[in-house]
Amino acid sequence: MLTSIRGLTAATLISGLALSAAPAFAEDTASAEVTPETVIITTDFSAEDLDKAVEAVEAEKVSYIGAESGFDFSANVGLVTEYRFRGVDLSGGDIAVQGGLDLSHSSGIYVGTWASTLDDDTVGFGDMELDIYGGYSTEFANGMSFDVGGIFYIYPDAGAGDFDYWELYSSVGFSVGPAGATVGIAYAPEQDSLGGDDNLYVYTDLSVGIPNTPVTLTGHLGYTDGFLTFTDDGDAFDWSIGAEATFGPATVGVAYIDAEGDYLPGDYKYTDSAIVGSITLSF
Repeated sequence: MLTSIRGLTAATLISGLALSAAPAFAEDTASAEVTPETVIITTDFSAEDLDKAVEAVEAEKVSYIGAESGFDFSANVGLVTEYRFRGVDLSGGDIAVQGGLDLSHSSGIYVGTWASTLDDDTVGFGDMELDIYGGYSTEFANGMSFDVGGIFYIYPDAGAGDFDYWELYSSVGFSVGPAGATVGIAYAPEQDSLGGDDNLYVYTDLSVGIPNTPVTLTGHLGYTDGFLTFTDDGDAFDWSIGAEATFGPATVGVAYIDAEGDYLPGDYKYTDSAIVGSITLSF
């Protein structure tokens, strides 16, 4: 009894070859009564072809099992010429390596993690950021989408003191043809890592795809009120305009990013304007 998909597939293919050869074998048997001869059956179907066919079936089986269970797993890895978080420079103007893992269910529930390299001398968060998040998202037939969840920001090698903090977020998205818009809010309650203060962030993202091209134009406007502005009055706006192009699993982008707030003379401006390039591979 065959107990594996590889064995079952191989048996099926071999049986098919045998059946296709049966008429020729019967004909040769009948003619053997008059003129005995040796019949050699040949085929262009090699062992390598058989292995490839079996591997394809097994891959389809894995995909089918994933679809049946309702789970979907994805991953991404990328490089940015500078890591900007809501307009704030967290990599000291240097290249940052980033990547993430996501697991979602057809019910809309998802969990994931994302990480990026930092510059310890810029804001004192250490050399690495690790985010862990989870939430619920859904899409409606009218082009509307909804997302709600929570995220925990972790800085494993930060200096002495509290740096890790958590935040709740929610957003609503709309799409019409190649154009889309998202309005969102993120709120971090009072925490020691935020200097005993809270932080509110509201934003809107816009995008429009250029027909018959892989290019999408993007725009962003955000407002921060609280500890995470790195300004003297706790208020700051950030904005960006950019473009990105997708080629299979790769997405290449460029954006102009800027932020504005109240700074004292001589302060290091974590939000100076910058042109940031990026490349991301998604799996």
